Amino acid sequence: MRRTVTAAALLAFAAAGCSSISPSATATPTGVAATSPATGASTDQPTVTGSPLPTETSPSTTPSPTPSPPELPGGGRRVLPQHRLVGFAGAPSSEAFGRLGIGDLDDRARQIKRLGRDYDDDRDVLPVFELITVVALADAGSEGLYRSRLGDDEVRKYLAAARRAGALLLLNIQPGLSEFLPEVRAYERWLREPDVGVALDPEWAVEPGEVPGQTYGTTTGAELDRVSAYLAKLVRQHDLPQKVMVFHQVAASVVTQEGAIQRRPEVAVIKSVDGIGSRALKVATWRVLTRDLPPPVHAGFKLFFEEDARSGDLMTPQQVLALRPKPEYVLYE
Repeated sequence: MRRTVTAAALLAFAAAGCSSISPSATATPTGVAATSPATGASTDQPTVTGSPLPTETSPSTTPSPTPSPPELPGGGRRVLPQHRLVGFAGAPSSEAFGRLGIGDLDDRARQIKRLGRDYDDDRDVLPVFELITVVALADAGSEGLYRSRLGDDEVRKYLAAARRAGALLLLNIQPGLSEFLPEVRAYERWLREPDVGVALDPEWAVEPGEVPGQTYGTTTGAELDRVSAYLAKLVRQHDLPQKVMVFHQVAASVVTQEGAIQRRPEVAVIKSVDGIGSRALKVATWRVLTRDLPPPVHAGFKLFFEEDARSGDLMTPQQVLALRPKPEYVLYE
């Protein structure tokens, strides 16, 4: 996502809970509350509604019912082609990253749902919170990777709000000088949840000697496919619903060799076309970036409340739905 990120915005992001979390952090199993080894108190790990655990009473000859597999918000196990995704992007306390980062999250959810009503022409709309979780920085930082990670407390807050709204949470990754897979794996405790996916932002994936924001980053279909394979494995291991993996693309040079992305039933792969500007310019970018869309990749479209409006009226839902292929994810920032 192409944004001019100010020092103040980065400081706000850091103050909101950026930290370096361990990729090996373990997760609490879905539906089970974690406790502190020292006190026995709950650590408030993310949970989903499910069958209660059996109580430790006298033995019974009646077998316990088999728990139902976890489902998506609103029910079901597959995202596409049953749904169209509509959402907001943002990062905590940062207006520069989008509306999801400022204001009341429940209010934002209601705004998404109102927008979504204009996109439900042929599919059920599934709301989305796209949370910028790993942000690229202009400074190398202590690890020399030009990125910072959002801490678990903030992820937990956004997931709780997404669940109140019946929405998916997508963790947006801007890797800087790191790579996508280790940054995604750092949030595995959350990706084991049935309503959490990822959104990869390769224009912020730079090479040694480059600085995010000073040049477009790049990635390859092979690197994206490694993330897809990892997510598919999580789905199989934990009997999860289909995962969403978005990758953003603002120009053809940002993602090369997309044909390496393989079809996996466990993962819905979506390319979000992130062109900025007038309707004519956005449509032209759309045509270029969706012309040779690989069969496993679905089409998504992004609108910018402020940047697009500088060149004319923001495209309406009817104009967005008139695009071909029809977008299956519509994101507002």
